[in-house]
Amino acid sequence: MYLTSKPAAMPKPAEDSSTQIALEELEAVYGFIYLRVGNRPDAEDLTQEVAVKALPRLRCDAAAPEIRGYLYATAHSVLAAFWSGRFRLAESELPENLGLAIQHEFLPSAGTAAQVRSILDGLSPHHRRVLELRFLLGYSLREVADEMGKTIGSVKIMQMRALRTAAAHSRPALVSGMGSS
Repeated sequence: MYLTSKPAAMPKPAEDSSTQIALEELEAVYGFIYLRVGNRPDAEDLTQEVAVKALPRLRCDAAAPEIRGYLYATAHSVLAAFWSGRFRLAESELPENLGLAIQHEFLPSAGTAAQVRSILDGLSPHHRRVLELRFLLGYSLREVADEMGKTIGSVKIMQMRALRTAAAHSRPALVSGMGSS
């Protein structure tokens, strides 16, 4: 009764534009990862892990730069976990020269930089400082904690709260920029 002579067709997932964009970007993500791990099997495995983690979480209405940014952020965390496992170190203890820093080719345009500055200006001084150190200057969690005189755990919490606040501040700008149709 449960077995049939013909295999049941798998339901085809809806191919929305954000998934299409992400699939097209995965080749570049593979190159990004390959440059940091140096071998094809690991790069392929890690790229697949990025896809498995990122694709289900994509918003249908996300723009290409947001998708690209999310894929690279996911790639950074996948790489950090990979090297953390290899060296048996906490991610916060990894040396910065493992290729986890943002490459210059992925830096934002002047318009995006102005939007980021506007969002950062809307944050409290502590939240702004955490995001500046982590994402604009590329500091590790340990370096941010040392710079601010905090524990790594409190820096992680401050970063999460800062990102949530920044997202809430940026949402009205994104919605008003879309217009009404």
